Amino acid sequence: MTRDQIADINPDLLIMDGFDDCILGVGTRFGSEAFVVYDYNRVIAKLQGMGMTYEEAVEYHEFNQLGAYVGDHTPAFMTT
Repeated sequence: MTRDQIADINPDLLIMDGFDDCILGVGTRFGSEAFVVYDYNRVIAKLQGMGMTYEEAVEYHEFNQLGAYVGDHTPAFMTT
């Protein structure tokens, strides 16, 4: 799914810079705003590709991405 497709669904959805190739799609749930869903394994692999070890990538992801609440459209991560 591309940024343009996501913007067509809702231009307010938050997208992480540099991780477009990790997007699975847009998620919804009752009582919640829509949100972009990322492939957890791809995100970790991408961080490792930036020079991090697996452990560093997981720690970085948990603190800076998974642990960052930035409002109603905060992205989610899915393990497939």
